[in-house]
Amino acid sequence: MTEAGGKSFSELSDSSFLVQLVYPAMLEMGLDVERVVEECKISSNLLTDRTARFPHAAQVQFWRVLEEVSGDPLIGLHIAEVVPVYRGQVLEYLFLSSPNFGEGLRRAQNYQRLVTDAMQFELEVGAEESRLVLDFAGDSAPSLRHRNDCFARFLLRYFDALTDGAFRALRVNLPHSPGAAVDEYERAFGCPVEFDSPRQALVFATDVLDTPSTHAEPELLKLHERLASKQLEKLSRQDVVGDVKRVIAEVLELGQPTLEGVAARLDMNERVLRSRLTEAGTSFNQVLADYRCILAKRLLARTDESIADVVYLTGFSEPSTFYRAFKRWTGLTPVEYRQQKMADGEPQ
Repeated sequence: MTEAGGKSFSELSDSSFLVQLVYPAMLEMGLDVERVVEECKISSNLLTDRTARFPHAAQVQFWRVLEEVSGDPLIGLHIAEVVPVYRGQVLEYLFLSSPNFGEGLRRAQNYQRLVTDAMQFELEVGAEESRLVLDFAGDSAPSLRHRNDCFARFLLRYFDALTDGAFRALRVNLPHSPGAAVDEYERAFGCPVEFDSPRQALVFATDVLDTPSTHAEPELLKLHERLASKQLEKLSRQDVVGDVKRVIAEVLELGQPTLEGVAARLDMNERVLRSRLTEAGTSFNQVLADYRCILAKRLLARTDESIADVVYLTGFSEPSTFYRAFKRWTGLTPVEYRQQKMADGEPQ
C-alpha cells in the first residue's frame, strides 16, 4: 500500500523531535515511563539526538502501550495538553521569524517532512473561514486515533501561543468516532467537533492568517530557511539508502546484487547512485552488507529455516562465504548465534 510521498507505510519515518516532545509530558503525568520505553524499545538516541529518525509504524505500538499504561482512552488528547509548546526545533523558528501567521504556515508546509513523512498538511483559504487539513497515513490502526488527537490538540495550543491568543478553532474535524466522549473533546478543543469526517482538519477565521508575529525578523528568517533546507536535503539523501535497500530485498534471492543492477532498477545512472550514497555517508557495499546482516540475524533468531536456506535467502552463492561474513558481522558462527538467541528465549 502506498502512502505519503509514494512510500509504503512501513517506509515512513518520524523525527525524534516527536519523542522528545512527548517524553517530558509522560513524566509530568506520572506515567510509568520505564515501561513505555521498554515495551516500545525507545533508544536513548531518540531521546537525545535531534537528527535521529524512527519508523512511523512504531507509533501504532507506542499509542497502544500508552493507553494501557495510562488507563486513559483519550490519552492522545490529554497528553497534548501538557506537551511543551516550544522545544527549539527549526520549524518553530520559521514560524516565529515569519512576518505573520499565514506566512509561517506556508513556509512550514515546505518543510513538514522534517517532522514526519506520515502527514501532509494543506492550507485551504476561504473568504471567511480557512481550513488546515491534516492527511495522515495509516488511520486504519485503532491506536492511531490517539496520534490524530494529539497532533490536533497540540497544534491548537501551538498556534494559540504563536498568535498571542488570536488563533481560535471554529470547528475541528476528526476521522474517528468519539465514543461517549463528545463533551470532553469539545472541552479540549474549545469548539464543536465533527467526528467520522473524511479528512482531519482545523477550521478557523481567515483573518487570523494576517496576525503579525511579534518575533518577525527578516535576516533570521533567511537563516532559518537555509537551515531547514539543509536538513531537508540531508533527509532526501537518506531516501536513496531506503530505495537501495528496497531493490536489494527484491533481487537478493536471485543472487549477488550489483550497483549497476540496482541503479538500472532505480532508473538511475550508476555514477549518480554511487555519488548519492557517498553523500549519505555510506556505499553500496555497506548498504548490502548491512541488509544481509540484519536479514540473516532475523532468519536465524526468529525462524527455523535451515542454514542452507538462510545462505540462499541472503543471496550468498557459497555457505563458506556466508559463514565468514556472518562471523565478521557478529563474532559468532550462524549456529552459535541461533543457539544464543534460543537460550535468550527469542521467539521463533
